[in-house]
Amino acid sequence: MDGGYVRVIPQNSDKDKNKSIEGFYCLPLLQKAYFYTVKFAKKKYGQHFLTNLSLVEQIASYVQSATESYTLNVIEVGPGRGVLTRYLMQIPEINLKVVEIDEDMIQVITSEGIVTHDQVIQADILKTDIRDLFGGEEFLVVGNFPYNISSQIVIKMLVNHQLIPALVGMFQKEMADRVLSDYKSKSYSRLTVLTGGLYTGKKLVKISPGSFNPPPKVDSMVIRLDRKSVIQPIYKEKIFRTVVALAFGKRRKMIRNTLKSLIQDETLLDNPYFTMRPEQLRIEDFAKLALLIQNQKNNT
Repeated sequence: MDGGYVRVIPQNSDKDKNKSIEGFYCLPLLQKAYFYTVKFAKKKYGQHFLTNLSLVEQIASYVQSATESYTLNVIEVGPGRGVLTRYLMQIPEINLKVVEIDEDMIQVITSEGIVTHDQVIQADILKTDIRDLFGGEEFLVVGNFPYNISSQIVIKMLVNHQLIPALVGMFQKEMADRVLSDYKSKSYSRLTVLTGGLYTGKKLVKISPGSFNPPPKVDSMVIRLDRKSVIQPIYKEKIFRTVVALAFGKRRKMIRNTLKSLIQDETLLDNPYFTMRPEQLRIEDFAKLALLIQNQKNNT
């Protein structure tokens, strides 16, 4: 680093020339060194710039695969310096918009011609109404998500699941484990259950801290989420979200204690679910539990 700039040397540039990953062709920037003409990443925005271009290309290929399955409407959250954005813009006929809160990053990606001003939404993604970004049409969510708000981004996606058929995103590995976890595991969480009701998921690639600048203190993980073709109505209901939130709010306690405020019919407590702790219930068990409580309320 020199004078507030970061020099990045692409890896295996000769070997990777004209290389293709799942039909996604390399950009010319892989064939030469280039500079990040921007000051250091800002901690308040949780910025860690991915500098391993082979991984950037790989992530872009995952996004291209998703566009081929669903839609060419894509929103990139937190494009930062625009390294991934460059690759996304090479996907044929992509309709890309980016949401970026950092004015310095916006100046970089627009001045370098990576995207136009019309493609940029300068805003906090958590405060942005994403429902009309593409005129009510479906869109994909992608990005190297800021670690400090990644769980909230997932929640926002779940709330708007009817518009978002898929996500390809990079998370802190611990957060990725929470999103995609097996029941009875330590990482099994509220986020696991809420996500699993609406989406199926797959972990794609683990990324070490050395692939970023500045390097984070932990490993990262790229995952893909695909909306289920058939979603049980209960997974969309407020009662399901309430049951899951209360259960994991005090995960060491039995369900009968954490859901006490929802119980009107004491005979429900005879169900074995109420003698368990939240990590002992599968996603479908939470659905059945929510239905029991919902039907109890409907019948009283």
